Amino acid sequence: MHYTQYDTRVATYALILDDQDRILLTWWNGEGRFTPGWSLPGGGVDLEEGLEESLVREVREEAGYDVVVGAPLTTHSWFRHDEPRPFKAVRVIFDATIVGGVLGTLEVGGSTDFAQWMPIADVAAQPSRAEIVDVAVSAHLARTGRGVEDR
Repeated sequence: MHYTQYDTRVATYALILDDQDRILLTWWNGEGRFTPGWSLPGGGVDLEEGLEESLVREVREEAGYDVVVGAPLTTHSWFRHDEPRPFKAVRVIFDATIVGGVLGTLEVGGSTDFAQWMPIADVAAQPSRAEIVDVAVSAHLARTGRGVEDR
């Protein structure tokens, strides 16, 4: 299918780890249509934003932190054949480093209810989490040479 025949949403997400091997996660409320669950700080790139600019904004809104965006870690895409037009999501996960701010969700009436630090070893046991979390953790573990058995 040609790219003019479907809608595309580009989104950025941050993998933020601390020195205690914890990952920063956000609680996505499901927006009244989906099952709530853990996600990464991030979201859709506005029309006139760059990828890094979008990520800085999203992390600030959803987690209260100011970040410096690092290198891209991985990408992930998915699609569905919605009517009247199919839809494709293209997601870029970046490493990010906190440089200021305080933990706390600043967006009001948005899709994120709160943010919290979670040991990375506990993530797989969470029954409700977005696929983007698993994609990021797997990419991180592959990059560091650690496997599931090392967690």
